[in-house]
Amino acid sequence: MINIGEKVPDFTLESTIGYDVSLNDYKGKKIILYFYPKDNTPG
Repeated sequence: MINIGEKVPDFTLESTIGYDVSLNDYKGKKIILYFYPKDNTPG
């Protein structure tokens, strides 16, 4: 579990247009990560 204010480990995901995006690509910049567990569910 990651808590507010903690550093997260680097990860890479495929973008919606097919190329890889890595958290490391934004090193030194402020970003907001938002995860919502009910995406693509009826809930």
